[in-house]
Amino acid sequence: MLERPKKLPKAIVSSNAEIVLSKRYYQKDEEGKCLEDATAMFWRVAAAVAAEEAKYPDSTWKEEDLALRFYSLMTNSYFLPNSPTLMNAGASLGQLSACFVLPVGDSIEEIFDAVKYAAMIHKSGGGTGFSFSNIRSKDSRVGTTGGVASGPVSFLRIFNTATEQIKQGGTRRGANMGILRVDHPDILEFIRAKEQEGEFNNFNLSVGLTESFMLSVEKGEDYPLIDPVTQKARGTLNAKEVFDVLVNKAWVSGDPGIVFLDRINRDNPTPKQGAMESTNPCGEQPLLPFEACNLGSINLSKFVRANVHLRENSLDAIDWEQLREVIHVGVRFLDNVIDASKFPLDRIGETVRKNRKIGLGVMGFADMLFALQVPYDTTEAQKIAESIMQFMQEEGRNASHQLAVERGAFPSFEESVYANGNILRNATITTIAPTGTLSILAGCSSGVEPIFALAFARNVMDGERLVEVNPFFESMLKNSNLHTTELMEIVSNVGSVANLDFVPEQLREVFVTAMDISPDAHLLMQAAFQKYTDNAVSKTVNLPNNATIADIDHIYRLAYTTGCKGVTVYRDGSKSSQVLTTGDAKSTTEATADAHASVVRQRPDIMEGFTQKVKTGLGVLYLTVNEADGKPFEVFTTIGKSGRSITAKAEAIGRLVSLCFRSGVPVRDVVQQLKGIGGEHPVFQKKGMLLSIPDAIAWVLENRYLKDQPPVFASRDQDLQNPACPECHSEMNFQEGCHICQSCGFSRCG
Repeated sequence: MLERPKKLPKAIVSSNAEIVLSKRYYQKDEEGKCLEDATAMFWRVAAAVAAEEAKYPDSTWKEEDLALRFYSLMTNSYFLPNSPTLMNAGASLGQLSACFVLPVGDSIEEIFDAVKYAAMIHKSGGGTGFSFSNIRSKDSRVGTTGGVASGPVSFLRIFNTATEQIKQGGTRRGANMGILRVDHPDILEFIRAKEQEGEFNNFNLSVGLTESFMLSVEKGEDYPLIDPVTQKARGTLNAKEVFDVLVNKAWVSGDPGIVFLDRINRDNPTPKQGAMESTNPCGEQPLLPFEACNLGSINLSKFVRANVHLRENSLDAIDWEQLREVIHVGVRFLDNVIDASKFPLDRIGETVRKNRKIGLGVMGFADMLFALQVPYDTTEAQKIAESIMQFMQEEGRNASHQLAVERGAFPSFEESVYANGNILRNATITTIAPTGTLSILAGCSSGVEPIFALAFARNVMDGERLVEVNPFFESMLKNSNLHTTELMEIVSNVGSVANLDFVPEQLREVFVTAMDISPDAHLLMQAAFQKYTDNAVSKTVNLPNNATIADIDHIYRLAYTTGCKGVTVYRDGSKSSQVLTTGDAKSTTEATADAHASVVRQRPDIMEGFTQKVKTGLGVLYLTVNEADGKPFEVFTTIGKSGRSITAKAEAIGRLVSLCFRSGVPVRDVVQQLKGIGGEHPVFQKKGMLLSIPDAIAWVLENRYLKDQPPVFASRDQDLQNPACPECHSEMNFQEGCHICQSCGFSRCG
């Protein structure tokens, strides 16, 4: 490895990034103690990747200079490679790629070879994608044994179980993509595979749709099911009915997603090597069997010229020359990673080096729009997205051509679709990948997603609550003389300013979040980025909880007509709100209700209590609490000068809280569920801020009954959209196909 310069600038990272790095990226000893800091880690990666330059005597860079350039781009958050490269470059493991696709054949030997290969990849830090379309359908005859086949879904369960047992290098749990063609005879069983929440929790599932199927959907016609062994028709299904089931299941849980196989294969740069049947776990990287791809992302928020705000001509505010230079260095970095990587299978190494695919993408796009003062959900923002990706595709190919001049074209170039053009070093160059954890390190918005919240609170040591605010939003507030601690508290609880009337309209228009944006705007932004992306785009179309099945039907069709290669939808709360039932078994909710019904205490004829007056944003709340044995037994709420709707809601909350207390639910649990629920009209009190009627009730109960106990933190389960991180218990957001924790970097796909 190149010697570390004595005057190497120290890498400065945020406290949040340091938590993520020390937990997941730094090299550690046998006892788990970190052996490096951010400076050492980034130099390890820069030096290891730059050292590959020595293999090419015609290079225009010296190794030492290139290592310093790589180091500068990473430490200043202009560019970051995918996580396995940061974790393993220059280390003994040496596996630097994130994405792999493995074939799954029809024989038992082929299937369990794939399980073994997947285990080896997950152990080395990668994720895997599979097509199960070649496995014969359920109840087919097995010629060699005379038995009956169990079908692809049964084997999918084996892959899922194997993945559960393997921690990726001690830092990442394996993620998978499972795809089945829509014309497979078992397609309906596959679509319904995740009906019971928790099943196949290590898999994202997608249905491989074809253009002929989509035409049949439009016409309401039947379409043929194809036997994967004989390739002959084996029955038919009605396309519209299958599509309806697919849409319905996506509405329930977000799974399965869809990929458009014909569109993916039209962009296959090496069709003579076979068809692409699957993608990596988050869907942005279609690959041939035994291919892998290493990814990297450029932070777009770094390329807005300082003090330039040209809403009418926003493209002029982008520093295109600086972006060009970083694109060229990024392509060189990723090409070097191919040479530096130790692949888990020789077959994978051979295929990767034959095609040399890379995936250079972006992050920080939402932050760039903030800096340009362009709302995300506008045609202007979509034009910016198109212009950026067109520029990245053109300059990425120019950089790949330069590398081909220095090093030679990728070995299968003459068999590729590029054969009659300029030589290229890489069969693919651009990909829009998920950057959840990388964005935490870079301190920017994730991928091409809108931000999920303008501010959020993190619980740190000793019960301290730390509010993190989007830097562009915070800067704009300060410039407008609007920045206050109280406002930051409000925004950290509600996440958005869309319904805060006291925030100027221009700020509410520009600083939109994922749930402020219409599903169509989400999808059209994905299509804008896809237009000039070699591979595909990782993006989630977020929908409100009250979105209808027809809304998802519309999004799936729009994805097809606008040129997307696939789409993932997520309806707020859908994964967490499913009721689990098996056969005649009662639901969890019913069972809980039955348990409480047997212990609900009867009300005494005479009770004593207190009434407290509380000012809320909807009027003065009079909260009466009656006690039994010194503990709250029932609650009555009266709110003055409010309409019947508010009065009814306040009464309903009081009744439910009373039922909890009469059923023996501890005060602390009730407070935890009510505390922090946001409303449209928060108000400030001398002792703090009250966000809503439920928050006000929690405030009274906590101050009355829990004042000598540790503070209660708001429940992490009250917002169905944001489940709790299993490691740090902060909220997780669903984006780019995964639940991601902004506090510690934990992610869970599937």
